[in-house]
Amino acid sequence: MKKLFYIFGFVILFAIDLYPQDVIYDIQNYLEGVTVYDISSDGENIWFATNGKGIYQYSLIKNKWYNYSTNNKKLKLDFFYCITANKDYVWAGSTDGLYIYNKKRHRWIRRKFGKGGQLGNWIRSLSFDKYSNSVWIGRFQFLTRYNLSTRRFTDYDLTVNGNDKSNTIKSIAVDGDSLLWIGTEAGVHKIYKHKKFRIDSTKKYYDNSLNYFNGEGDEVSVSSLLPGKEYIWFGTDEFITPQNPNFNVGGLFRFNRKGEWIKFDKADGLQGNGIFSLARTGNYLWVSVYHFNSQKKEAQGLGLTLLNRVLLSVKPVNDERIPNNVYKIFFDGTNIWLGTNKGAFKINLTNKLIPNFKDLNTEQ
Repeated sequence: MKKLFYIFGFVILFAIDLYPQDVIYDIQNYLEGVTVYDISSDGENIWFATNGKGIYQYSLIKNKWYNYSTNNKKLKLDFFYCITANKDYVWAGSTDGLYIYNKKRHRWIRRKFGKGGQLGNWIRSLSFDKYSNSVWIGRFQFLTRYNLSTRRFTDYDLTVNGNDKSNTIKSIAVDGDSLLWIGTEAGVHKIYKHKKFRIDSTKKYYDNSLNYFNGEGDEVSVSSLLPGKEYIWFGTDEFITPQNPNFNVGGLFRFNRKGEWIKFDKADGLQGNGIFSLARTGNYLWVSVYHFNSQKKEAQGLGLTLLNRVLLSVKPVNDERIPNNVYKIFFDGTNIWLGTNKGAFKINLTNKLIPNFKDLNTEQ
């Protein structure tokens, strides 16, 4: 009964209408000044991949931080793009291969890949798949599956119609026990998983042809993926220049798994059209956005936005404590973690109390 009470209370917190107030969060800042690109959890620890400071581990049980870097000679590299973990291992992606941490032995090893050359060792996305006991490794060229049961690495070429960008991986999402979504610089692959896994015969590809992604832009680069029961949410990159103003137009897309695409962008209240990251709590989608500055040729972060998935309404989060560049949004079941250019931020959702309540719809 006590557990049921906590679950009910937790659900109610996410049914709260967050929009009436601008500053409503209990926010804590960790790793001040460190650029955090990715965040993951193994249930007992939160893991952080950083740009220049190695890997950080935060123990939820001990409330203690640990660092693995060249400074303490625990790693030979300090620049990491992505990270994922399970109860036994941590996998971190760098520009120079995959780093694997054995928790029992307290030891890191590096795995490099021959296929794809040096760019093939730029690991840009990782996802542990509990259903197949595998780690999916998104490389600049090729998708790789590491089967923990057989200890075997298998490479897959996802190239479609001769477009190399369809084999350039940017994001990965496990969608239950049967599906895998792979976001690339030219579209997204839906892959059906089964025991005799063959990529060529078990996938579907969505680019901006045939009115997928509403047919917008010259190409669509999928930066973030968030599957739900009824819908898949796709965050896409903005990359435009005066010479090519229609290359990657960006935007957030909702796909109903059949044929309906709904797009959200600046016209709907987003601060920018580029999407860094997505996360979900109850009826709300957390979206970190950016604008691509064509003169400086760089993405300029524009903070966080909340999207009500029931009303399809958009509201920026106006809190000066949150940096503009939010590269990763991660929900650990209690808190929202933000990976930014100014450290890691923890937003404690359970400490807020707002008098407006709405019924919590089923997950979409």
